[in-house]
Amino acid sequence: MKTITSFPHAVREMEHVWIALSDGVRLAARIWLPEDAQQNPVPAILEYIPYRKRDFEAVGDAVTHGYFAGHGYACVRVDLRGAGESGGVLCDEYLAREQADGLEVLRWIAGQPWCDGSVGMMGISWGGFNGLQIAALQPPELKAVITVCSTDDRYADDVHYMGGCLLGDNLSWASTMFAYNACPPDPVLVGDRWKEMWMERLDKSGLWLAEWLAHQRRDAYWQHGSVCENFGAIQCPVMAVSGWADGYSNAVFRLLAGLEVPRKGLVGPWSHKYPHFGVPGPAIGFLQEALLWWDTWLKGRKTGIMEEPMLRVWMQDSVAPSARYKQRPGRWVAEEHWPSQHIHADRYYLDPARLLLAEAPDTADHLSIQSPLSVGLYAGKWCSYAAPPDLPHDQREEDGGCLVFETPPLEQSLEILGAPGLCLELSSNRPVAMIAARLSDVAPDDKATRISYGVLNLCHRNSHHNPEYLEPGRTYRVEFQLNHIAQHFPVGNRLRLSISTSYWPLAWPAPEPVRLTLVTGASCMDLPKRRPRRSDDRLRAFGQPEGGLAPAVTYLQPKNLKWRVIRDLGENLSTLEVIKDEGVFRFDAIDWTVGSKTMEWYSFQDDDFSSVRGETLWQRSFQRGSWSVRTVSRTVLTSSVSHFILHAELDGFQGDQRVFSRNWKYEIPRDHV
Repeated sequence: MKTITSFPHAVREMEHVWIALSDGVRLAARIWLPEDAQQNPVPAILEYIPYRKRDFEAVGDAVTHGYFAGHGYACVRVDLRGAGESGGVLCDEYLAREQADGLEVLRWIAGQPWCDGSVGMMGISWGGFNGLQIAALQPPELKAVITVCSTDDRYADDVHYMGGCLLGDNLSWASTMFAYNACPPDPVLVGDRWKEMWMERLDKSGLWLAEWLAHQRRDAYWQHGSVCENFGAIQCPVMAVSGWADGYSNAVFRLLAGLEVPRKGLVGPWSHKYPHFGVPGPAIGFLQEALLWWDTWLKGRKTGIMEEPMLRVWMQDSVAPSARYKQRPGRWVAEEHWPSQHIHADRYYLDPARLLLAEAPDTADHLSIQSPLSVGLYAGKWCSYAAPPDLPHDQREEDGGCLVFETPPLEQSLEILGAPGLCLELSSNRPVAMIAARLSDVAPDDKATRISYGVLNLCHRNSHHNPEYLEPGRTYRVEFQLNHIAQHFPVGNRLRLSISTSYWPLAWPAPEPVRLTLVTGASCMDLPKRRPRRSDDRLRAFGQPEGGLAPAVTYLQPKNLKWRVIRDLGENLSTLEVIKDEGVFRFDAIDWTVGSKTMEWYSFQDDDFSSVRGETLWQRSFQRGSWSVRTVSRTVLTSSVSHFILHAELDGFQGDQRVFSRNWKYEIPRDHV
């Protein structure tokens, strides 16, 4: 990334500003302004998230918001209630209280002498969610939104559930916020109240995972904050951004199809990151693109961006499988509108070991599969947060526990853009069952790279609102989609569809081992075929990544990222171990030293479904001089045939003394999961 030090506007930074809410709580903000904004008011950009402006997001915030301020915008980075130095307690994600606070923040910003009254919202992940949610409330100050790596549907396409299946990332994400909520404010900014604020967070934030497990179907809890319930409520322009390695790429396509306001979609090869930090590469000059958007909708300038195609995506080339990529080869392609009239479905029928293009087999075969729990150990994460090394590995080891259907080597290259669809006739020997389907690109040397996948809880075959048990032995016709993707398959490669009855630890398995029987003659897969077009070659090129100046950070202990599959053959115990050690680092200007280390273990023994276990351990530390605070949080999730069993521990230390300790234990009935 190129660091820009000279901008059209000199920048003034206010490192810490209080925003008083109507109930007396104060939110902490960091603000970047053009130096003359008091005399010449400018539009503002709000990012409103819980990830601590003082430390964990300080570098990215400065790079991004300092850049916008240098181009004539007031940038306001606000920590949610109960996060960072903000007062109060954060008790769950996307609460009505959070949205009401956000409306007050927008009014406060618009009323400042340095703001001209127009505000945009921009955010990645949580900030992408609440930007859409607040837009749906139609505050008059909010003129446009950029939502990155977010969703319109909190149940069907978020970190908690997928296709009605409980995701392993639900535990991982809950543990992340369990650790965030235990962090103290900085005493330099809040004074002697720091400990009182910290104790209140430790005592009252709660164990969010218990709440999420209590809602296993798409009820009112998940409908709240899901803007897909009423796309028409959003009345301001929206730019939606994601990456193929992210967990939220599907939402871009639904937003383009569902919204009626001016809108743009952008999907690159990236993981869960802003595109100017994008990994796998190529990263792009995303801040330059965002400026075109803001200049159009906040300053009323004619930038030409709205004359460009509605959707741009990275058409990925074929690559060997790997858990990490620095770059994904490919090219940018575009669609004038979405859904696109240029995308047409090619139907492939399932035949024993074969995928038959446009020709149904003469006979229907009955093929059955009961997958081992090991299918999924090489799946990577549902959402790639760090990119390396959490992407899916070679699928051949997974395919041994699957039904596999494959095309002959391609005689012509093929490109797809969209969501592959499956229509399957099948039966189950158990009342609760799941199915996982993977589409892979198989090279002439037989290496298999996963392109897309989908999972479905078969109890949710008709509805996520009202699941229904399966009648063992009865044949059902079920339809579901794999994740959207743009992929080029070269001549000589093969397409492979792999079907399994488990996909652990990406998805929590059914209560008992399941055998599914698939009827091949009536089962098929539709691929969204896109023909290359010359107009793709004439697209405006993206610039190289740029950003503002980051604060000086000194690493005292290095980062350490590991992703290991451990097979203990003597004990017949299999474990996926994830270590994400962010090291220990000091913000030099404020003498603030922070440490963060996460460890996760997902295991099972033999083929015992009651042995499935997820465990997370978070350690965080904060230090300045002789003052220090450390938190340790641990969460363990197991299950029986009838219940999910949840244990959690939280300890807080001031210096060497433990000043807080609490344990939680819940048994939550399984609800068709």
